[in-house]
Amino acid sequence: MSNNRKIQRHLEAVLSETVSNARIVNIIGPRQVGKTTLVRDLFKAGRYVTLDDDNVMLAIKEDAAGQLASLTSDLGGAPLVIDEVQHLKELALPIKIIVDKNWQNGQFVLTGSSNAFIMADAADSLAGRMRTLKLWPLTMAEIRSAEPNKFLYWALQTTPTLSQIAEPEVLSRADYILILLQGGFPGLINMDLVPRQRQYRDYVDQIVDRDVASVMLIRKTDLIRRFIDQIAARTAEELNITTLASLLNTNRKTVEKYLDVMTRLSLVIRLGAWTSSESSREIKNEKIHFVDTGMSCALRRFKVDSFDAGKPTASELGHLLETFVFGEILRSLPLQDQDYRLYHWRSRDQREIDIIVDGVDRLVGIEVKASSSVSKSDFRHLRWFGSDGPGKTRSFTGVVFYLGAEKLTFGNNMFALPVSTLWSDIAV
Repeated sequence: MSNNRKIQRHLEAVLSETVSNARIVNIIGPRQVGKTTLVRDLFKAGRYVTLDDDNVMLAIKEDAAGQLASLTSDLGGAPLVIDEVQHLKELALPIKIIVDKNWQNGQFVLTGSSNAFIMADAADSLAGRMRTLKLWPLTMAEIRSAEPNKFLYWALQTTPTLSQIAEPEVLSRADYILILLQGGFPGLINMDLVPRQRQYRDYVDQIVDRDVASVMLIRKTDLIRRFIDQIAARTAEELNITTLASLLNTNRKTVEKYLDVMTRLSLVIRLGAWTSSESSREIKNEKIHFVDTGMSCALRRFKVDSFDAGKPTASELGHLLETFVFGEILRSLPLQDQDYRLYHWRSRDQREIDIIVDGVDRLVGIEVKASSSVSKSDFRHLRWFGSDGPGKTRSFTGVVFYLGAEKLTFGNNMFALPVSTLWSDIAV
């Protein structure tokens, strides 16, 4: 793969449509996932400024209303793109004044590593005027130059069939491990393992030194670095705040504050628990997923052989694979025609499902298995959930993603699919 190849981002079509329907579009996501490249490529007719430039930021901060009025005066309907907007939260009111005088859509496109307008006063100022989109690291479909992931379209049908799925890419266990180690940050995917992992670790240092300060005042940067390492080691797990506070020798309040910061910086995704009318028998703890498996592996110094049998880290492959599958599905949500929600589920008697997709009148349960074989017993929780458990009142499809090569049906809308199905052609 050429280092110079332009990677088509699937969010581009959504962004184009959103700009035509909202006066302000706010694009947030982790630093270096391609937000700047996306907006500069898409809005060549507009004007671009970045608040990473101290001179620009100081000028706008000194006279935000005047500078914004000047910057937007001769754009002829093209947007003003303001990059790294999290550095200047005070922009909310001046932007509101401008868009309230002119109801034209697509006036501002804002980007940032955190949502600068999440505070109540800013959110109230821009309510009804702004749409927020999230750009995540690359999907495998984007890396492979494939069509957007249509798995959810397929799974949420009344009667999905295997014939609708093209033959998935055949990959070995070792191939999947390389994918997990690679991650999805555009500037890093073509690097060799050692320099890539150094870059990932440097990236985390930059986040702590630059972006955390835009969200909160922090004195002990070494503590938040250790916190990030601990979170990376707990991807795809329910987070025990008390245990983590004890490990870090700090208090629960500090851990919760750091978790909120990492969530706002899009380094951690918090997956809520799906609950039903039987909620007294269901666990409501959040599960956490690290934003990128490549970064998680880098922070933990994982190599190709880290998951070999007998290695103490071999069992971590399952958690990383679950985070990878979750990430692929999460990134596909903006491309769907409906507002689907993602959860996990666990009961007090230890039945659990890694991912629940709530499609209002339909549910999809997803289990992830780091094995090249699959059997009927791997569906036991999915079958119970859909036939006798809390999912029995809705149409239900169960899927086990695994490292094998065959698409398999186990009857009653239960399917085993290779993980590579997530970037296969699907006819729906």
